[in-house]
Order: sequence, then structure tokens, then C-alpha cells
Amino acid sequence: MTITRLRTRDADFDQRLERLVSHEQADHASVLATVREIVADVKARGDAALVEYTNRFDARTVANAAELELDGRARTRAAERVAPDLRAALAAAAERIRRYHAHQRLESWTYADEDGTLLGQQVVPLDRVGVYVPGGKAAYPSSVLMNVIPARVAGVGEVVMAVPAPRGEVAPAVLVAAGIAGVDRVFTIGGAQAVAALTYGTATIPAVDKIVGPGNAYVAMAKATVFGAVGIDMIAGPSEILIVCDGGTDPDWIAMDMLAQAEHDERAQAILLSPDAAYLDAVAASIERLLPTLARRDIIRRAIDARAALIEVVDLDEAVALVNRIAPEHLELSVAEPEALARKVRHAGAIFLGRHTPEAFGDYCAGPNHVLPTGRTARFSSPLGVYDFQKRSSLIKVSARGAARLAPLATCLAQGEGLSAHARSAAYRDPGRAADE
Repeated sequence: MTITRLRTRDADFDQRLERLVSHEQADHASVLATVREIVADVKARGDAALVEYTNRFDARTVANAAELELDGRARTRAAERVAPDLRAALAAAAERIRRYHAHQRLESWTYADEDGTLLGQQVVPLDRVGVYVPGGKAAYPSSVLMNVIPARVAGVGEVVMAVPAPRGEVAPAVLVAAGIAGVDRVFTIGGAQAVAALTYGTATIPAVDKIVGPGNAYVAMAKATVFGAVGIDMIAGPSEILIVCDGGTDPDWIAMDMLAQAEHDERAQAILLSPDAAYLDAVAASIERLLPTLARRDIIRRAIDARAALIEVVDLDEAVALVNRIAPEHLELSVAEPEALARKVRHAGAIFLGRHTPEAFGDYCAGPNHVLPTGRTARFSSPLGVYDFQKRSSLIKVSARGAARLAPLATCLAQGEGLSAHARSAAYRDPGRAADE
């Protein structure tokens, strides 16, 4: 295993850093072509196409689309297979997530001008949301909680979940999480076909207003393809963590935080910044020693070899400058005074403060959402939240006195843009002026 070592003082540092953090996209032409074909087919043929793709890609023998929905009894039977301690942990995590997201709920508001004109904003929840949950290689009940609970807190009318079921199997913990979070309907569909069905609807699958949740390259490409016909949360890339440490944290702790991130998949990224070169050596030694003890060590090794790095910085101020340049999905500030350092951070999806706050807490049970902007999009994007499931409409009610004040302004501005109908529409509302015929 080889971990990239960099120093900010090196002449080629900028170039090497850019290569490290850039997400070189493979040729997506074949993925895009396949996705477009599937989406168009499901849009045109509905349930028939959905059944065909489900049987082909998930090794199933579904006869009709009705078999794709899991009823309450099936969900209850699955829940009985989950250990009581896991059920309790999911319930406890859900309560923490719910409590945190309750603070995010937006409320409608209005105010009145001195002339009686009312202005404001009306906030309403989305009618129906689709939540995509990955299935197959691993089970992600935490993803269910993080995507569904904010929707429920927002007041979404109906939550529909799509989860692939290879050979007809869905991880029981995922269904337990669905029950705890408040999913209304569960369909055992996956891939681009699931995204298409949720977007356009079929005789069996209801069309939704927004699709959220992670997935593979085909799911991500499908979400990008249907955006506009339906809302989406984001196009997520490989998961990433950036750790800033002053050298005062147990090297094993930091090493395991990096290994945990690399555990996601071969493209995950873990980077450590520290002004202490000896500490970087100690973390490297810990990684070498701890890696063989982990079940997913082969995946982790490939991720570490390809995209991990230990970077020596001049000081913590330079470290923060790099943080804002990289704009990481996850940022750990494992330093003596994390709050002071955090105030200098402008770009990060989630910030974990102090030596006792591993990113893993955020993945599961701290409370804030683990659906975060990746690939440097934290420069302009935010974590998934209640606000993603609420719509805002502007409210305008102009009084007669207000019309007398606004009409001349609007008329003048419209005439300046050469829009005479706009000008006359505004002028008609001016009680002190006859509209120019």
C-alpha cells in the first residue's frame, strides 16, 4: 500500500494537489446511452418495461408490476428478522435526526408596507417524494432515515421508497428503517428504471415531485437525465473526508477515520493535513497496522492507494486555506480549539469539531444529515434538509394606495424595456393617471 505524501512547501504542490482532488470522469457515453434508452422505454411502456428491466437486472421472475410493491405484512415479517438491539439503535438514531431537523422547518411570513401593501412568503411541503435506497452490495438503513425523516418533518404528503431487491431480497434493516422513518409505500425496483418510474409514473408506481437518495452511476445519470421533469437532491460523487489535526490526537483514531472513509468504495478519498511531519508518519504507521484487521481491506487498500494523502502544512492557518480550496464533503477539525478554526471555514459539507467527533457519528446518529455535497460542490451547495422538501411562493397584495405608488415605477421601468403591454397593465392601476391608450 502506498499513501501519497505532499508538502505545501514543495514547488509542485499545487499541481499534485489538483490531480489528487480532481474527479476525473470516465467516459460516461455508454452509461448515458443506456440510461436514456431505459428512461424512454419506461416512460413509453410503463409497467411492462419496468417488469422487464427488474427481471433482467435483479435476477427476478416478477409476473406483473403489482408484485413489486411490498405490503404491510411483508414489511412486518422482515422487521421480525432484525435483532432487537439494531431496531432500538435505528429508533434512537431516528429520534436524534428528527429532533435536529425540526429546527430547519421554514414558516410562512408576511409584512405590510406603510400604504397597506402586503408582502410575504408562503411555505408549503411537496405533495409526494420518492426516496431511492441502494441495495445489493450493502444495506443502508441509515440512508433511509436521513432521506425520509426531513421529508416527514417538512410535512410531505406521501413518501414512496424504491429499493432494488436482487433475487427478490431486501435487507430487513432497510424495511425496519422505512417503518420508523414513516415511508408510505415501498417498491422493490432499482436502477435507472426506478428513477424513470418515479418521474413519469406508471399504472402501478405513482409519479413524484422530487427524487432524493444515493445510487450507482446509472442512478446518478438517470437523475441528471430526468431533472426538470422532476426535482432531485444532487448528483453525488465519491465520498470524501478531509482531516485537520494538530498532532494531539491518538494516531490510531485518525488512521481509523481515514480507513472508515476509504471503506465506502475504491473511489472514496481520505486526506489528512497536519503541520507535524512526525505525526503524519505515526498515522501512516497506524494505517499500515490497522488495515489488515478490517473486513473490507481490499476495497480500502485500493482507495488509499488511488486517492488518499498525508499533507504537511506550515501551520493551521494554511490548513484552513486548503480546506476552503478543496471544499470537502466531510471535514474533521481534530485540534485543541476546533470552534475557533471552524469560524474560518467557508466551504465544507459537514464540520466535525474536536478529537472525540469522528465522521462516523455523523453518518449514523449525531443528528445532522449525512447527505452532503461532494466533489467540491460544498462551495455552493448545502446538506440535504427540511428546506429541500418545502416550496416557497411569494405573496403580493397591493392596496389602492400602494398601486398609486407602484404604478408609475412599473410603468416607467416597463417602457424602459420596450414592453408597452406591461406598461399599460401597470398604468391601469394608477388611480391618479389615465392609462395611455
